[in-house]
Amino acid sequence: MSKRRKFSAEFKAKVALEALTGELTLTEFASKYDVHPTMIADWKRQAKEGMVASFSGPRAAQERYGEDAAWNA
Repeated sequence: MSKRRKFSAEFKAKVALEALTGELTLTEFASKYDVHPTMIADWKRQAKEGMVASFSGPRAAQERYGEDAAWNA
C-alpha cells in the first residue's frame, strides 16, 4: 500500500489558479502536475469559494465561519 501524498497550500493555489484560466483541461493539468483530476477540480472549487468569501466582508465571514472569523473585521 502506498503512502498518501500531501501537497502544500502554495502548490494547491498555484495549480488551482492555473486551472481557473482554462488553458488546459483538468486531465491535461493532472498529467502536468501528476495529481488526480478530481483533486484539481476540488482545489479549483475551493479557490472560487475562497475568493467569494474574501470579497464578502467580515459579516459574511462571521455568518459562514462563526465568531472565530471576527479577526477579519
